Amino acid sequence: MKIEISADKRTLQGKGASRRLRGSGKVPAIIYGGDQEAQSIEMDHNDLFHKLKLEAFHASILSLSVAGKTEQVLLRDIQMHPFKHQVLHVDFQRVDKNKKIHMKVPLHFINAEISPGVKTSGGIVTHILTEVDISCLPTDLPEYISVDLAELTAGHTLHLSDLILPEGVEIVALAKGDNSAIATIVIPRSALSDEASAEEASAEKKPD
Repeated sequence: MKIEISADKRTLQGKGASRRLRGSGKVPAIIYGGDQEAQSIEMDHNDLFHKLKLEAFHASILSLSVAGKTEQVLLRDIQMHPFKHQVLHVDFQRVDKNKKIHMKVPLHFINAEISPGVKTSGGIVTHILTEVDISCLPTDLPEYISVDLAELTAGHTLHLSDLILPEGVEIVALAKGDNSAIATIVIPRSALSDEASAEEASAEKKPD
């Protein structure tokens, strides 16, 4: 998904200027990184607020247009008001297409309903991780990574090493020797009790 956003250059600095900016429906922001100086910008609050609801906005290369010039950036930080639905400040980092980036991307769990642990054993999938930190070139950045639960049985666990990664993508934790658990299927106590009762009833019916 290609996401385009626009901004204007921001000339006035300081808390007072930022406060007035927010009062006029704008959000102060900054672009940094690369071989250029950091640049202060301002963005439309409502447009930014709605885009922040998109999962892909947090894990994609964004095309940011400032005064007619478009740059490829990543969303790196968001400051929200403690209790209002208001964005206070955002940070964007410039992307160098030849340098690897570190990025957290979401995990999308699929086929839980047909896994033996759920379908046959009546288990419940527990998501231990919902996102993973990856390293790759900007052109290889996936919006998400799929986690296929189709073969997962009750009592078993999927780990980072079980993930099928897109070409050019590396999991940072695995590179450091950390093979964390991602998901497991747990049998609820009620299901275990029902199973035990069924076994007892079956045993009682058998002739001595």
